[in-house]
Amino acid sequence: MKKTILTGFIAFASLFASAQTISDARNMGIGQTVTVKGVVTNGSELGNIRYIQDGTAAIPAYGSNLSSVSRGDSITATGALLDFSGLLEISPTNSFINHGAGSMPTPLVVPLASIGESIEAQLVRVDNVTFTTTGTFATGNSTVQVTDGVTTLDVRINGSTNIDGTAIPTGPVSIIALVGQFNTNYQIVPRDLNDIFAYVAPAKEINVKMNGTTVFNNGSFVVGNSASTTITIENSGVQALTISGTTISGTNASDFSTALNTASIAATGSQNFTLNFAPAGTGSRSAIITIANDDSDENPYIINLVAVGTDNLATEPISNPTGLTFPLVKPYTVGGQYTAGTSAEKYVVLWKNGSAVTGVPVDGTTYKRGDWVGDAKVAYVGSGTSFTPRGVIANQNYYFAVYAYNGPDGFENYKTTSPATGNITSQGSQIGNYYNGLNSNSTTFLSDLSALINPHTYVSYFNYKTTMMNQFEIKDTTAGQSYVTCVYSGERKVFTEPFDWTAVGYSREHSYCHSWMPTYPADNPEQKEYNDQHNLYPTNLANANTPRSNLPMGVITGNVVYTYLDCQVGYDASNQMCFEPRDEQKGNAARAIFYMATCYNGQLGNNWAIPSNQDQNLLKNWHMNDLPDNYEIARHEFVYSIQGNRNPYIDSVDYACHVNFSNMTYDACQVGIEEKLQSNFSVFPIPANNKVYAQINGINITSYNVVDMQGRVVSENKNVSLPVLELNASSFKGGMYILKAGTEFGEVQKQFIIE
Repeated sequence: MKKTILTGFIAFASLFASAQTISDARNMGIGQTVTVKGVVTNGSELGNIRYIQDGTAAIPAYGSNLSSVSRGDSITATGALLDFSGLLEISPTNSFINHGAGSMPTPLVVPLASIGESIEAQLVRVDNVTFTTTGTFATGNSTVQVTDGVTTLDVRINGSTNIDGTAIPTGPVSIIALVGQFNTNYQIVPRDLNDIFAYVAPAKEINVKMNGTTVFNNGSFVVGNSASTTITIENSGVQALTISGTTISGTNASDFSTALNTASIAATGSQNFTLNFAPAGTGSRSAIITIANDDSDENPYIINLVAVGTDNLATEPISNPTGLTFPLVKPYTVGGQYTAGTSAEKYVVLWKNGSAVTGVPVDGTTYKRGDWVGDAKVAYVGSGTSFTPRGVIANQNYYFAVYAYNGPDGFENYKTTSPATGNITSQGSQIGNYYNGLNSNSTTFLSDLSALINPHTYVSYFNYKTTMMNQFEIKDTTAGQSYVTCVYSGERKVFTEPFDWTAVGYSREHSYCHSWMPTYPADNPEQKEYNDQHNLYPTNLANANTPRSNLPMGVITGNVVYTYLDCQVGYDASNQMCFEPRDEQKGNAARAIFYMATCYNGQLGNNWAIPSNQDQNLLKNWHMNDLPDNYEIARHEFVYSIQGNRNPYIDSVDYACHVNFSNMTYDACQVGIEEKLQSNFSVFPIPANNKVYAQINGINITSYNVVDMQGRVVSENKNVSLPVLELNASSFKGGMYILKAGTEFGEVQKQFIIE
């Protein structure tokens, strides 16, 4: 039974020599567009997903346009990479070409313990396993488990197959399946009843372990600098397995030796041997060990050996990559690509906001995404020639440096001179002509606005993790870990990927509370208003979301009954219990509430006025005093990219003036002095270089301060009297700032950009 790793699928791979390999595609950055060619290993029995496999790896492709593709078809598929609850896939599949019948790959025979990321999406076979439950498979989608006596693994039964509702086999079985992943759990996914059958022990079946870990036929093993490695030959067959000879070949074959030559491995038995390594030079050392045996379909068994010489480092690449470009530029993401370096195996991409990267990687050091290297962070580590850093926000100038290196973990040798460098500025608001024809002075303004932003694309509550979390909210921190910020409290919760709501203790918080909705309950079945991603933010479930419950938002001036970091529950000046989020979220929350009231007002005849205990003037004050920052702009544009509608109160601060949210009627906007100040306040030019000017028509500016996006005051004067304020901004770094100007009538603020 073949346990040959996919590199052995040579005849199939050679047909597509000109195509981007799936292995290469899997090493590209999330969000990058890839084109792969391979054979489809499942059909409509798993719904709209098709697993595609070539001679290097496998990847699922998702899209309703794939419904005509059958198992065994050879296709070329194009689409963006997406992390769907831990499963890397092409989604959506923008286009595909069906080339007709291809050659189905032979399932890779693996032990349960070897099911993991390295063979994700591949067609595999597990032998001599038993189900841990009896009876029948549940109707619809379900998850059961199998065990080999040591390892237990999830088996995903898809309700669209002919498996659900049938009897669960008893006794040992073999299962042919696709390797999937959901959250932190890897799983196997059988395609139909024919994929589950009674186990028949083979006559002779070889398996090779190096230092206790199975290495597939034609796979690789890292010797590193170890003088000796234990080779275990296992035989799961019912007859003795004969090893008839072992040879070591390749570039540095003389560095390696072994006493493994001829042997007889008893049925269901194993024997240990030693691989010796004594390097005769420096740099990368490699060889191939070939084990001749009488297993009918794995003779010979070949393992590629990877090691380093007496300097304990791999050989340095000849050159670094070149031609760094940025084909993907949005307010919420950027994507880079580069031409491969000469004799380079892998790359580390460093990035920094605001100025050039000066950090340099250190030989023999293993870096993970999110680690600091000098003044920069690691955006990507891998063999791909493209990357997508996480944590991009709008209107920022990001700098990058890409270094090539060779060697496995702990033995890296970096090319530290002349890295590929470049910088790109993320986009800002992409309003375009979205509001063309809208007149805020019209009595139909509110209904016109509602009609503009609804209907929109439906995104399920479940998919919030795939969209907002995996593609925007989650950011990198050190040691390859990630973190998410609770928008109410400011907590940064560190976790190990993939993200899981329960494990992390977070939830999707409705800024406009679910119980406020006229359609409450709107979650069974789910309605658009319940799932609207303009309204949903990640929060700590126990310490922020639950305490907020459906309380109105307010400013706590009386008794504080609960505090968690920067949010609290207590009583306002009217002795009403309320919830106060951190300052950075106040304007965001107000705009989300305004959006929901506007978007769904009038739907099914419902009035979406905010509750009487929610002070709309307070929310409008928050809205004016906490203007959209670059995080909110980026988030807004991302939601627009998936829902197809915008939050008008982020795009135009003045729109909120024209709506009475307490009864959802049009307001002619007879503004008070603060609103008049704001509407007459101008800052120019935008963007600016050396000089920035500000004025409030007919009113002197008596004080000012300039705050950057990190909240730091970079310039201020509390004692001026100027009809026109002139700022010398030559010392300001490029980026976005907030100018707060004081007058005898009050304070106003506005954003500006320095190039």
